[in-house]
Amino acid sequence: MTQDIITVKNLRVAYGDFILFDDINFSVREKDIFIIMGASGCGKSSMLRVLTGLVTPVQGEVLINGQDFSGADNFKKTEIMKSCGVLYQSGALFSSMTLKENVAMPMELYTNYSKKEIDELASYKLALTGLYGFEDFYPSEISGGMKKRAALSRALALDPKIVYCDEPSAGLDPISSKRLDDLILELNHNLGTTFVVVTHELQSIFAIGNNSIFLDGKVKNITGRGNPMQMLQTPPNPEILEFLTRGVENGQTA
Repeated sequence: MTQDIITVKNLRVAYGDFILFDDINFSVREKDIFIIMGASGCGKSSMLRVLTGLVTPVQGEVLINGQDFSGADNFKKTEIMKSCGVLYQSGALFSSMTLKENVAMPMELYTNYSKKEIDELASYKLALTGLYGFEDFYPSEISGGMKKRAALSRALALDPKIVYCDEPSAGLDPISSKRLDDLILELNHNLGTTFVVVTHELQSIFAIGNNSIFLDGKVKNITGRGNPMQMLQTPPNPEILEFLTRGVENGQTA
């Protein structure tokens, strides 16, 4: 039986007097591919920033692996985040470093591995994402899809239990996007990694998500939760139905 790896309780996030969302409650189970979705401006990216410690909530708490993350000091947050990886929307690779050097950096900062061990592990992480043979390439020398996979390799550097992904398919063509979705599914299945994915891409939502929340900026709360495909079949409200069927009237498939 899987356990909750992330628990969010009574969360309120505000910027000054503006309340972005209030009284948010949800859990992410181990080995979930958990989708955070909603219309533009609903607070998806802000929610991810809360989960990764970049935004401090006004009230409520975030528990990661049973530990109080939102209320922890910076040292404790850093320790907890060692069990997490982040795939940023832009990839955020260092342009002056090779792919292997990018992946090696977290291990150099946070482990006691030898140089030889780090080199071997960095090459292995790149191979996991289909980049065997590209260790000495620079980010400027590879495609957009390969950059995302290299960034995912770096997110996996410390063998995290959780990987957070911010719009992973942004800027990718449909083929590269599908390859990235397939890779996330493969890593989830083979490594048991939990993924928390912010995305508005319907193809990705239905292809990889087994659990989700729908954030509604109008009510500043969650108005739908569960398997995205099940929500499509029995939508909780018209807004979610409209979101999950975008493009269908134009002959596209959800």
